[in-house]
Amino acid sequence: MLMLTPSNFQDYELIDCGDFEKLERFGQLITIRPEPQAVWARKKTLKEWEQTAHVRFLPKSSSSGEWQKLRPMKERWNIGYTLGANSDNPIKINFRLALTSFKHVGIFPEQAVNWDYIQDSIKKMSVPKPKFLNLFAYTGAASIAAKAAGADVTHLDSIKQVVSWANDNMELSGLKDIRWVVEDALKFVKREVKRGNKYNGIILDPPAYGHGKDGEKWKLEDDIREMMDQVIQLLDKEHFLILNAYSLGFSSMIIENLLKDVAQDKLETGELYLQASTGVKLPLGVFGRFRNF
Repeated sequence: MLMLTPSNFQDYELIDCGDFEKLERFGQLITIRPEPQAVWARKKTLKEWEQTAHVRFLPKSSSSGEWQKLRPMKERWNIGYTLGANSDNPIKINFRLALTSFKHVGIFPEQAVNWDYIQDSIKKMSVPKPKFLNLFAYTGAASIAAKAAGADVTHLDSIKQVVSWANDNMELSGLKDIRWVVEDALKFVKREVKRGNKYNGIILDPPAYGHGKDGEKWKLEDDIREMMDQVIQLLDKEHFLILNAYSLGFSSMIIENLLKDVAQDKLETGELYLQASTGVKLPLGVFGRFRNF
């Protein structure tokens, strides 16, 4: 089992975490946000956190809350990431961040290891312009990584506002021509199977719970098997696939059992985590990935 964390994300830092919160730096701005996995005690004091942070998220319900400003700051700002920082051909991509009512700021930093995997996979393919599908795509970091590497990209999310946000990120990165789809992921995948369409690369990062464009319900443990049965039919002869799952209690063994028959001995599974500057490791989901080249 692999344990992966980003190693070259200069514009991001997990400073500390504990007491169900995390202290993070995005560019020059520092946030305090809830983190259900951080069940241990924080290393620094709460006073030290509040003296450092620009803003803190205060939950008002299980799905929303408000931001408390602690120091002057912009509500929108940009950061960058360098794909393949240690390779011969590094590529800079950019993201617009913002304070949302559901605690997110527009990026999941632990996913940077997948962005590099996507770039590396696309660069190594013999296909001239690989077709890439990003499901549950949020603000599009994986889509942008694939496009920057030279893929023909389809980006799907059920929320129109985050698809617009992804388009902003594409333009900030100096890219164009990503195909945007606002749709329920399972419905879309089933239609693509019927059409006989194929993809060389697919990433899925489904939520534990969610709703489609027309109110379709998604529950990870109930729907992931059907989703993967369909998605596997979309893989072209030369392909790679990444499946992420961020859900308390969801094991990488589940990912292994879902993918091992199609991936065979090429499957890699494990956990994504962030390494805090104070030394503690914050687990942020499980993954499985494989490629056939």
